[in-house]
Amino acid sequence: MALLQGFIMVLLFAVVFIVCSCLVLFWCIFVSCLFLVLDYYSYLCGRRNKERFSMARIRQPKKVKEPVRLRMKDLSDGSKSLYLDIYRNGKRTYEYLKMYLIPETDDNARKRNKTTMNAANAIKSKRIIEMTNGEAGIENEKEKVFLLDWMQTYKENQEKRGKKDENQIKVAIRIIEDYAGKRVTLDQIDKAFCQGYIDYLMMEYRPRGKRVSNFTLKNYYRVLNSALNSAVRAELMRSNPFDKIDKSDKIRLPESKRSYMTIEEVKALIATPMKYEEIKCAYLFSCFCGLRISDVKRLQWKDVFIDKGQYRLAVSMKKTKEPIYLPLSSEALKWMPERGDKTPDDTVFDLPSGNEINRLLKPWAKAAGISKRFSFHTSRHTFATMMLTLGADLYTTSKLLGHADVKMTQVYAKIINKKKDEAVNLVNGLFD
Repeated sequence: MALLQGFIMVLLFAVVFIVCSCLVLFWCIFVSCLFLVLDYYSYLCGRRNKERFSMARIRQPKKVKEPVRLRMKDLSDGSKSLYLDIYRNGKRTYEYLKMYLIPETDDNARKRNKTTMNAANAIKSKRIIEMTNGEAGIENEKEKVFLLDWMQTYKENQEKRGKKDENQIKVAIRIIEDYAGKRVTLDQIDKAFCQGYIDYLMMEYRPRGKRVSNFTLKNYYRVLNSALNSAVRAELMRSNPFDKIDKSDKIRLPESKRSYMTIEEVKALIATPMKYEEIKCAYLFSCFCGLRISDVKRLQWKDVFIDKGQYRLAVSMKKTKEPIYLPLSSEALKWMPERGDKTPDDTVFDLPSGNEINRLLKPWAKAAGISKRFSFHTSRHTFATMMLTLGADLYTTSKLLGHADVKMTQVYAKIINKKKDEAVNLVNGLFD
């Protein structure tokens, strides 16, 4: 009986063990299959997302670089020059707009810069349209620009460049409006228009009922001429019609008369004492080197140096900005003050204002027996005529004066030639 009970228990345990093992095995298989299904589902979802992402990326348009970009260049005075960076057909070119951003020190400066940027961006957009139309074979139609509008733009550009002809431009704008009205466009300006403007200045322009000098009229002619040249550079005009007018039909200036001292008169000035010794020395120094009063006043000891035994000046002329290296004669060195303990940055001459100098010079000239027109600038004329009289050639004299063009020096050559004619004619009638 006990044996039977034991057998039954073993059999029951075996059945339970088998059932549990099957259940565990079934659960393991189920879980494994579940993970496989989940992994496959994740794979399918990931693939769909990848395909969706790839399709979205393909559909996204490519970023196209602008063919024309507005850039700026820092200048030494703190302002910025605006220019266009143009990239076309694998080549890069630059268009300098001659437009400038100034330091924004106040609201007016900020407003001015904003106006300038708007104008520059307008030009940039115009260039992009022109390039696009050109590539498409579409001919660009020139925008009609009113002359008075362009004159205003020209005036603003001149101001940005630091030019001091604002008043002349203002007057010229009023004259142009009186002559042609407000509706004249740049494409209407031709040779007849320009000649008519010259004739109007010469024959009809009478402010306050009085005729003005040819020097003044020449300035108003130059304003319009320069403005049209600027329009040509901006590709608003093909050419300047003033270039087609004969020189004889333009406003002519009278022969320049320049007062200068003869060698005998310079000797008289040297022998005549002057209360203000520094001014006398500066004037005679200029007689022997040709510097303008502005350059004499700015002259510093660091500008004076010795090169191979020759004293020289390194001068950047205030009027022309032209740097020159000027040799100094022993006569010029005589009238330079002693340096003493002055530093390189100290000025060579201690002088008052230009007007005060000219006021003090006149009694000195009168005491020397000189009655002709006399100012500090007379010393520069004296140097030029002295060089040519003593045999220096025109080109060398031009370089010593710092003239940008030898034509500016020719007026002194005419003076010398006239003196030669007078000298030759002194014998006339002596042998009759």
